[in-house]
Amino acid sequence: MKISTLELAEKLIEKYETSQEMKSYPAILAYYALSLIADAAKDERLIKKCVEFLSTYPGERNHPQYNVCTYKVGGNGKAFMYMKGYMEDARKEVLEYAEMTINSPKEENGLLCMPSCPEAGKTWIDIITFTSPFCLYAGVKSKEEKYIDFAAEQCFMMYDFFMDKSNGLLHQAKGFLPQKNAITTDHWGRGNGWGLIALTELVTYLPVDSKHRKKAEEYFVNHVDAILPHQTRRGLWRQEIPEELSWDESTCTGLFAYCIGRGISIGLLEDEKYKTALEKAIKGICSFCITEDFSTHRVCPGCRCPGEGEDMGTPKAYITELTPCSNDQHSFGSLMMGMAGAYLNGIYEVEIGNEVYKQRGLI
Repeated sequence: MKISTLELAEKLIEKYETSQEMKSYPAILAYYALSLIADAAKDERLIKKCVEFLSTYPGERNHPQYNVCTYKVGGNGKAFMYMKGYMEDARKEVLEYAEMTINSPKEENGLLCMPSCPEAGKTWIDIITFTSPFCLYAGVKSKEEKYIDFAAEQCFMMYDFFMDKSNGLLHQAKGFLPQKNAITTDHWGRGNGWGLIALTELVTYLPVDSKHRKKAEEYFVNHVDAILPHQTRRGLWRQEIPEELSWDESTCTGLFAYCIGRGISIGLLEDEKYKTALEKAIKGICSFCITEDFSTHRVCPGCRCPGEGEDMGTPKAYITELTPCSNDQHSFGSLMMGMAGAYLNGIYEVEIGNEVYKQRGLI
């Protein structure tokens, strides 16, 4: 079934809204993704939809417990829409939560950590997805350099701490294993996507003359180049990225597609190999991960240092403890971000629900 890229993003969020409660951080991710593609398309109706939803934060929501304070105010979507001029009246809220973010608890290495127990030193790469871009957007719009500095420095510190220098990929977490300071040995797909999102926004929105720009661009290109060889024949990336026997996973592919697409659109990724990778990823998502009823497939469910005993936090645990599922709440926003990456590069129509593969039971 052929469908416009923009409509597909909207159908995915409609599927989410009609099938599940929209109150956890994946809901915030979904509206962040919708904000990105609505802005790229300058679609007034979708921009209005985003503004209406994000305006319900924080006062009109029954909030669950959060590990990142920006979720309470609407996350990156709220700050992005403020930066872009669609929510000028959100200035006070956005700056208040940017200030809260830079003053949030940190573990002994200076990394943002689980706020409920900072003494445990629990931190994970996911944290920078909704802290670094949020502070960056706030700082760019308000011209408050301290927020921009925090966005860049926290991202770089997370990368330096979790980077596996042998392959250029990120590990996910520290502080969840029996040994307090031990780091998981995974190279989890979505975790690498979470990190790359933060770098992507830095290279896109840092001021041209920013002292952080050169480093952000270097880290960004290096990470993209590290994931590129691991794209599978289906155009997807794996749950455990370098493990050839791991299963193809959709959400990391959506996040990578956005990041690569954004990198191409700003002229930072110029080689033809990046465009090829983006096109393969979008085709893979639409052929293997989204069916004609807008259900999502090959999805990793919620994940943070899985496993037990000696397997805890290892590649084996990330592959075997977490099996692929359908319509998990993490999927919708991640795949919508992939559509934003496509739209930014002129991919305005896609085809979903490859009948051949459905008949073979591969989706």
